[in-house]
Amino acid sequence: MGETVRNERVVLDSISTLNEISKKAPKLEAIPTGIKGLDDLFFTSQITKGKAVKKPLGGIPKYSVFNITVVSDTGKSLLVEQFSVYQASNDNKVTFITVETPAEFVAMALKERAKSMNLEEKKVDDNIIIIDASSHRILREDYLALLDTLAHVIKTYKTQIVVIDSITGFYENREMQARSIVRPIYNFLKKWHQTALLVAQKRSGHEEFSAEAAGGYAVSHIVDGTMVLFKEIIDTTYKERMYGLPIGEMIRLFRIDGCRMCGHDSSTHILKITDLGLIEIGPNLMELKNKGGGGKNDTK
Repeated sequence: MGETVRNERVVLDSISTLNEISKKAPKLEAIPTGIKGLDDLFFTSQITKGKAVKKPLGGIPKYSVFNITVVSDTGKSLLVEQFSVYQASNDNKVTFITVETPAEFVAMALKERAKSMNLEEKKVDDNIIIIDASSHRILREDYLALLDTLAHVIKTYKTQIVVIDSITGFYENREMQARSIVRPIYNFLKKWHQTALLVAQKRSGHEEFSAEAAGGYAVSHIVDGTMVLFKEIIDTTYKERMYGLPIGEMIRLFRIDGCRMCGHDSSTHILKITDLGLIEIGPNLMELKNKGGGGKNDTK
């Protein structure tokens, strides 16, 4: 019998040496978030006296795409609003895609967040562009229309930051399609060199304090990293001693569940919401335990 000839399709353009690709790679830089305690949780490395040592990055990695995995009433909208107005106040153009709430109510919340942070109102007004997917069904159901609209905003306003609240609104009641929707959005954001936060609402079928708690079906593996927000009821004497709060109180928690672009703190931290409605990342649980519990705090 003659030798079987195998047809192959070799994509030569997909092959490069590390040296060739490195010439095109962006420098690892930080985007300060405006959220107290968060910027200290990301690291890079430097060589000192012949050894690699950890060095604070000072923010989330520029051009990263983060999944913000949340359950209800954990401060997810406060976090991305605080991030957005802080970026705008530093003359970074922000595209805020609202999927759950009509644009006028998001605008009201953003203004309130800016006021709480004592930021310059005009800069915030001029540098945030809102895409209202909540009020336009085609943007929620046709991700190509969404991406065309987002491309128009990026080109017109020269935006560098994208916030989506929430990404799960694009595959509501059709979660089997989650990856097929998130993947092209992720690829688009990377192609356009955007730094992005994608809020992902919890799915009831998963453990709450996990990256799989929102989006599901390995969506967290598509993005560059995941931040998990969770709340816990103080319902045992152990928790009462751990957190320094009485039984019946509620505490919010925060963890970075992976970041492929740089090093990060992987411990669980207290998440606080101040009286002014601002997010702060507090001590990790080991520090809290060593101090004998957190006592009364302003987590509400």
